[in-house]
Amino acid sequence: MSKRTHRGSDFRDFLKEQGVLDEVEERAMKQALALQLAELLKKNELTKVEMAARMKTSRAAVDRLLDASNTSVTLATLGKAARALGRKIKIELAPA
Repeated sequence: MSKRTHRGSDFRDFLKEQGVLDEVEERAMKQALALQLAELLKKNELTKVEMAARMKTSRAAVDRLLDASNTSVTLATLGKAARALGRKIKIELAPA
């Protein structure tokens, strides 16, 4: 059995060459956040309406938080969601 070596650039390099790396990474982060929020809602047995009430916002705002394709969520909204779930937001600037 011959060992194959990877030739060419990796997928991140490909996305960067196409000019979409930042957008793809933003969507991936939002998807991960939406999944984490959905899991916390389920774990805490909260409905979207109950979550909205805790956040003092609308159910539509909760829907936007849980929408993996919506990357325009504000830090203020994330903070409200975190507090409503007994959590806090942790943001880090990492090297590019």
